[in-house]
Amino acid sequence: MSDRICRAAALITAAALSGCSLAPTYRPPIVAAPAMFKEAGPWLPATPADTAPPEAWWTLFHDATLDGLERQLADANPTIAGAVGRYDAARAYLARARADLLPSVGVGTQLTQNRQSDNRPLRGSNQPDLYAADTVSGAAGYELDLWGRVRNNVAAGRAEAEASADDIAAIKLSLAGELASDYVALRGADQQIALLNNTVDDYAQADALTQRRFRGGIASGVDTGRSATQLSEAKAQLSDVTAGRTLIEHAIASLVGVPASNFSIAPAATTLAMPTIPTGLPSTLLERRPDVAAAERRMMAANAEIGVARAAFFPSLSLGGQGGFQSTGLAGLISAPNLFWSVGPSAVLSLFDGGRRRAQVALARADWTQATAAYRGNVLKAFQDVEDSLSQLHLVGEEAEAEQQAETQAAQVETLSLNRYVKGAVTYLDVVTAQETALRIHRSVIDLTTRRLQANVRLARAIGGGWQAQATAQMSAAPPAG
Repeated sequence: MSDRICRAAALITAAALSGCSLAPTYRPPIVAAPAMFKEAGPWLPATPADTAPPEAWWTLFHDATLDGLERQLADANPTIAGAVGRYDAARAYLARARADLLPSVGVGTQLTQNRQSDNRPLRGSNQPDLYAADTVSGAAGYELDLWGRVRNNVAAGRAEAEASADDIAAIKLSLAGELASDYVALRGADQQIALLNNTVDDYAQADALTQRRFRGGIASGVDTGRSATQLSEAKAQLSDVTAGRTLIEHAIASLVGVPASNFSIAPAATTLAMPTIPTGLPSTLLERRPDVAAAERRMMAANAEIGVARAAFFPSLSLGGQGGFQSTGLAGLISAPNLFWSVGPSAVLSLFDGGRRRAQVALARADWTQATAAYRGNVLKAFQDVEDSLSQLHLVGEEAEAEQQAETQAAQVETLSLNRYVKGAVTYLDVVTAQETALRIHRSVIDLTTRRLQANVRLARAIGGGWQAQATAQMSAAPPAG
């Protein structure tokens, strides 16, 4: 008898090991990728040397303060900590799913004193009212994964865990980019403040000049009114920019996990280094974006869940057994006469469930449709992000060059008009007009430089974390088209 049971168990186990999977063949949707980006301006297509994202892409800006803030963000940001917690939960779910691949084994013991009812049914004269029941037993069970339910559960759990890891990378990339963009804006505000401080000093001197000329009967009250108005307006602009800088500093404090009240960044009217863009940005760089990778992993998990739902239409087969010793007393409990055991396979098949299993399959397919659409949406958004950043770099760069030329001309006009006013050749209206134009253009140049730097930040985020130096060198060596 025991030989037949062993042979049957061996055959069933072999069948389980060669069991099928009811999940559809995984085929992620194909999203056509351009060979190059249309907004790249004069840049050429090339093949990247390495698609792995650099660990610290923000070092392209060569700013030690930014480097320190980025490290602090990675260590203390609460959003990243929450993402790590979700990743740990996904790994725990995966471990729980993997446990179903192995047999379950348990042991137990029960030592009881019992009394039967005097009015129990079928009471016999030879049955004692009081008796002891002592049991030591063990049990083992194993589900035969003939239809791939367990394996697909594990595959789905593994894909979800990988997606959670990608989520951490995506959050880190997004927050690092947000911090870099805020820091660029902060330094832009510092330059604006330095410019406006100098402007207030210059306007104060010009106002003092008009006051002296007015007292000497050379200038009119209109001139003094214009100079005073101009000075007050410059002070108002200075206060406005200072208030904006304060808000940016508070935002950076929250990103790096520090209360805004305890955080400050010393002003520095310095310009960050403008990163050198490689001569080609191939669209394959987007393959390393963590949000795209996470969407693809969740699509794989949804595909595996279809197999789990389909398996419910087939019998659930298990091997199980239990055995132990049972007696009415502890003395001699572990002995052959007290031995009991049972072993054998079992099968369960639901014949009618009111459409529950069909609904579960439909739900799994709907989840697959959603995951597929989310993946396509992520890929299309990735292309848009790169095109947006490239267009800003290309067009804002041209605007900045033109504005810098205007800045030089405006500075010359401002100096010339003030000299001519001192000599009485022009009215103070000409001076005010020249100074206001020069200030507006100076501020515009700073603003454009800030926007170009922020466009570099967005481009680094859009392609998954900057560009490798090795890839940049190889791209730069690409031959011209045609």
